[in-house]
Amino acid sequence: MKQASVYIGMVLLAFCVLPGCDNGGSTVVVSGAVVDQDGPVAGALVKIQGTGYKALTDKRGKFRLSGFAYRGSLTVTAWKQDYYCTLAKAVTPLEDSVRLTLTPYQTTDNPDYEWLSPLTGENSCVSCHEDIVTIWENNAHAGSAVNPRFLTLYYGTDRQGNQSPLTRYTYIKEYGTIPLPPDPDLPYYGPGYKLDFPQSDGNCGACHIPGAAVDSGYEVSPRDIDGADTFGIHCDFCHKVAAVELDPASDLPHLHRPGVMSMDVRRPFTGDPDRPQLFFGTFDDVNAPKGDAYLPLLEESRFCAPCHYGVFWDTVVYNSYGEWLDSDYSDPVNGRTCQQCHMPSPSMINGRMITNIAPGKGGVDREPDTIHAHLQLGAMDEDFMQNAVSMDTCGSLDGQSVKVTVHIANDNTGHHVPTDSPLRHLILLVDARNEAGERLEQTEGETLPDWCGVGDEEDGCYANFPGKAFAKILEDKWTGESPTAAYWNHTRLVLDNRIAAGAADTSTYGFFNPSYGDITVRVKLIYRRAYKDLMEIKGWDVPDVIMADRMLTTRDMYNRCPEIPGVDNAHR
Repeated sequence: MKQASVYIGMVLLAFCVLPGCDNGGSTVVVSGAVVDQDGPVAGALVKIQGTGYKALTDKRGKFRLSGFAYRGSLTVTAWKQDYYCTLAKAVTPLEDSVRLTLTPYQTTDNPDYEWLSPLTGENSCVSCHEDIVTIWENNAHAGSAVNPRFLTLYYGTDRQGNQSPLTRYTYIKEYGTIPLPPDPDLPYYGPGYKLDFPQSDGNCGACHIPGAAVDSGYEVSPRDIDGADTFGIHCDFCHKVAAVELDPASDLPHLHRPGVMSMDVRRPFTGDPDRPQLFFGTFDDVNAPKGDAYLPLLEESRFCAPCHYGVFWDTVVYNSYGEWLDSDYSDPVNGRTCQQCHMPSPSMINGRMITNIAPGKGGVDREPDTIHAHLQLGAMDEDFMQNAVSMDTCGSLDGQSVKVTVHIANDNTGHHVPTDSPLRHLILLVDARNEAGERLEQTEGETLPDWCGVGDEEDGCYANFPGKAFAKILEDKWTGESPTAAYWNHTRLVLDNRIAAGAADTSTYGFFNPSYGDITVRVKLIYRRAYKDLMEIKGWDVPDVIMADRMLTTRDMYNRCPEIPGVDNAHR
């Protein structure tokens, strides 16, 4: 009993070499206990660092690890929710005791904390995590504060800085003050939040510049930011989000609390030894006691929810998280999280897999599949977009009649396609031509609406051509503009024919071929970031992404069609 009392508050690690083994590659057993300032800690996760060998402490704080080979000194780690990680380095069989004490991390936030810059300064993130930051700086989140589409929509300017006139208003007895359409006699450079609400900064910064908006989601202007916040959604911010607060009834963010307003952020008191630096991450055996803490939330889709669900007035505008919730992808057993698709492992840079996130700076060699890629893949990655859906085409000839069927399946995406910004849309273009290269007359099927661009086809204008557009179309409640980009105003939903996760769309187009000659049909599925007219007036130079491109010839028309659901696939 006396000997036992000596070791209260300490972790005891006993190494038992099994019979028949030698110290060069012996199989060992590691046992001990984990404590905090109040005594034994039950339910703590103990690991041999960098391996899959782990155990949970019992109600007395004790654990036992076995089944691994001993080759030199070991590092043993411990972690539990609400605690920093802790570890014991250079543990060898010659040692008979090691103190491993868990320390709870802070429960408060420090508004005076200065964010660490990802790329500049002595203590920048890149100084330790060069590969990870190099990958991150090329994704859309890294540019969210300076994205030209965001800024020109926010201020009501074009890329050259020309600004539209302030919004005009009128008064009606039934409602009060309402906006008027732009004056056609004055230069116009597109809509802007600050044109409609010049006295308010709005809540745009809550998602685009969350580090600056953490103390006040409605009082942040992109022109007033400095330091790390100029990088938009930066490393130090994301790795200090301790929790996300959702409505328990819907599992969606609370109304009127977008972005950082639905997050519990823990900025540290770095001058206080009891409340030191704090970084949340996805490793439960990290190498920086009293600095790093494992947070399972970082691998859960709910971490993304606050910035990917947004309601303006009574209209749901952004909803990729809600769409994910409604899909099979949210199944906890067989589904996929946002991170698994948009931050896939392994993490690659210059053709090699990353195995250490901080080489030479305290990092640990790990299996590549445990390191998330900070690409945050999206519309900037053409290969990723082309893998989002699948498209099958089928054609038939009957005398002078040509029929083409197109089947688009959202079979590899956990939300609608397209999703989030209602400016995004898909254009299905069906181009049938005779052997002289002339367009065939359309006899059946839909044609593309004006918002696909009126003008020359060479300039990407496809209005009235055979095909179908997929979009979420909003109409301004007062001016009647549709589709409207000013979704911060009162809008109503007039169309939503986007393809949901696991769903598909099949459409058929007919053409007349008077010459009976050979024909070619080219079917393209195009992703476009914003409506053609808006991109031109704003000066946005954003190329289309060709998500799928198929060609049918006369010979294809006489072959058996692929098996497309709902289509007669018999030989024609």
